[in-house]
Amino acid sequence: MIVVHHLNNSRSQRILWMLEELGIPYEVKRYERDAATMLAPASLRAVHPLGKSPVISDGDLVLAESGAILEYLADTYGGGKFAPAPGTPDRLRYSYFMHYAEGSLMPPLLMKLVFSRIPQRVPFFLRPAAKAIAAGVEKNLLGPQLRNHLSFLESELSKRDWFAGDSFSAADVQMSFPLEGASARTGLGADYPRLAAFLDRIHARPAYKKAIERGGPYALLK
Repeated sequence: MIVVHHLNNSRSQRILWMLEELGIPYEVKRYERDAATMLAPASLRAVHPLGKSPVISDGDLVLAESGAILEYLADTYGGGKFAPAPGTPDRLRYSYFMHYAEGSLMPPLLMKLVFSRIPQRVPFFLRPAAKAIAAGVEKNLLGPQLRNHLSFLESELSKRDWFAGDSFSAADVQMSFPLEGASARTGLGADYPRLAAFLDRIHARPAYKKAIERGGPYALLK
């Protein structure tokens, strides 16, 4: 049986979702973030040397990285349902968004989170300067980058219902986490109605709801 080494409020939630979409049995082994640092516990290093989540084990296989796990699950258990056929334009888009989610979209979101926390983590007398630096980075770097990304993604969903094509795929599972993060940290609002509708669609899926039940409370870090 597949075991998901699941960290609360993390990328591993989308692995649970994928497994629910596939309808195959799995076990959840839970890990909790350190309350002070919000980092994963050291016990995850016993599973994978990087000590990160998500990680799955499937027999003798131990596999980390969300994209690699989702591709493995879709290819091994999906029966062609959750990945477009090789050699098609949809398959190329599928591969693109499987890599884009973590390679391009997550870095500015993570930087936004880090810079938003800096002023509260420096001595009191340094906070005005830290706030000014964080505000400058947001205004001149992160804000424009994120708006560019979100505008691009909004345009993509004007051409099709899902990121890889007309059918739901593992690429949509992969894209869920950064878009949920963007919604939590910047808001999508009226500027990105198609992205907001995408989130509404995935949140309404029975498998998504079941994964939340299995994974426990899910609140993206802000």
